[in-house]
Amino acid sequence: MRGLKKRRRIQIIVLAFVALGLSTGLIGYAMRDGINFFRSPSQVTEAPPPPTETFRIGGLVEAGTLKRGQGETIRFNVTDGGASVPVTYTGVLPDLFKENQGMIGTGRLVDGVFEAREILAKHDESYMPKEVVDALKEQGVYRDPEVEGASGS
Repeated sequence: MRGLKKRRRIQIIVLAFVALGLSTGLIGYAMRDGINFFRSPSQVTEAPPPPTETFRIGGLVEAGTLKRGQGETIRFNVTDGGASVPVTYTGVLPDLFKENQGMIGTGRLVDGVFEAREILAKHDESYMPKEVVDALKEQGVYRDPEVEGASGS
């Protein structure tokens, strides 16, 4: 009787570990498309991700590169001061999207061009996403809008 209880207990523990491993694997598999890493343009040019990887890129819309009204696809470059990556986007851009403003795009890098599925622009005059601020600071081109606003008045 005692040996049977011990064997049953071991079987339950092994079954629990197998179920835990299986559920962890299923959760990881389900989340693989839901996690998008942020990369700055410098990181993208240094180590380009594979075309199958969806990621976020952010920086400033490079002056003189925004091309609107030439078909459905909008083209521009995003920069962090150290590197520039060409971007294409088909859709309606946010109202506050313009040159020399912060943006974050989600999409894939195909043949050296970032094909964006989604574009986000800053939503007021002083906001910039933390990832973009960090990337611009790393390149030494970040300017604090609050300091500029105070000195410009």
